[in-house]
Amino acid sequence: MIYTISVFVALAAFDNIIIGLFPPLFSSIAKDLKINLSALGVVSAVNILVTALSSVYWGYLSGKFKRKKLIIIGTVFWSISVFLTSISNNYIQLLIFQIFTGIGLGCIASIGFSVLTDYIPHKKRGMILSLWGMSQGFGGIAGSLMASLTATYAGWREPFKIVSIIGFLLIILYLFIKEPNLGEAEPELKELVKEGYEYNYNIEFNQLYELALKHSNVLLFFQGFFMNITTGSLIWLPTLYISKIQYQGYDNKTAVIASGFLFALFQVGGLTSSFFGHLGDRAQRKSYKGRAILTSFFVFITMPFYVLMFIVPMNKLLLPGNYNAPLIFFNLLKQIAINPWIMTMFILSFFASSAQSANTPNWLALITDVNLPEHRGTSFSTANLANSLGRTLGNVGVGTLLAAVSRYSVEPNNYIITLSIFQLFLIPAAFCYVKMAKSNVKDISEVKEILYKRSKST
Repeated sequence: MIYTISVFVALAAFDNIIIGLFPPLFSSIAKDLKINLSALGVVSAVNILVTALSSVYWGYLSGKFKRKKLIIIGTVFWSISVFLTSISNNYIQLLIFQIFTGIGLGCIASIGFSVLTDYIPHKKRGMILSLWGMSQGFGGIAGSLMASLTATYAGWREPFKIVSIIGFLLIILYLFIKEPNLGEAEPELKELVKEGYEYNYNIEFNQLYELALKHSNVLLFFQGFFMNITTGSLIWLPTLYISKIQYQGYDNKTAVIASGFLFALFQVGGLTSSFFGHLGDRAQRKSYKGRAILTSFFVFITMPFYVLMFIVPMNKLLLPGNYNAPLIFFNLLKQIAINPWIMTMFILSFFASSAQSANTPNWLALITDVNLPEHRGTSFSTANLANSLGRTLGNVGVGTLLAAVSRYSVEPNNYIITLSIFQLFLIPAAFCYVKMAKSNVKDISEVKEILYKRSKST
């Protein structure tokens, strides 16, 4: 069980690694392929959208077929597509190969989620799912770091080749995973599993309409949409950091290297995700409303912390000018310790990313709790589509709004204003949790009742 969970947690990082690769490489790719910078934002957005759309179909398949075979097929598909991306010679090739990459990547979230929810003990659902969600978040950071460091020395194509090779290595790891039985972790099915029976209910096409209209699902879809408009806008954080560093007088190459490190360091609060997942588990044991109410609070307070962090300048920033990445990294650590401006940014970003990290494990746990085992892959992938639409809107929307704001404000103020506006979407995201608290009680109780009846009718 531990091996399988570890493999799927590692796998969850890869769709975000590929998303994270793009922003630091925008200028390099645009220069090499002789295309406009804004066109690459479209490629990134299309990849996110296709990944989400394909995950709905992968999720539906996960409720009908062996999930181990599906994940192998999907991984082969995206690994080949990522390698082809690395040898693209023009914009059309880049766009097409990223579309195919998205089709393959769609298997990661929906099938991985379906497998994990059948393994994770019910009482630790939020805490363990936080590891899965956290790996996605840090996948984006890893992608940004890989792009910043590798591309500086070897060009923009190398990061894609590295990710492709790792993808093929993952296929070997899949051969040794054990696929759990559907519903294996549900307490209502414990006796059924112990007696050697299997929970053999499969999703039917005519059930999709019912899933789409379930009140808790609808509110989770909308919550994810609004939340991801904000988190999608945060893909532009490295660009904000680059602008702030250049404002202090450093050249673009130094700024690109330093921005990748800052993006990683300033998201370290995300490591607290497991703690907030554990808090959600405890709150949910007291009341089926508990997880939603708790998470609404943390989502709301994310906003002021990020806005304040955007505003604080990088005054008196001292970095070496020799493009030595390790030396720049250690200087940044020193600046966090002794420069009050950088220290303030770090503290604010820690609280912002910590509060934000409460969302993922509790959102994942709730969509698990309110849906039957055979419906979870489809429900999650449909909700993930809403998430990705939000993330796409946040990603593209920043570029569009930034162009308008830049007419009236110079760098880095144009980035500060634009990113701060996108934080406002956290208000409806928090409100959706408050609204769903009541429907959670009804929908969770209904799921438990159905599972109990099915276990007794076998």
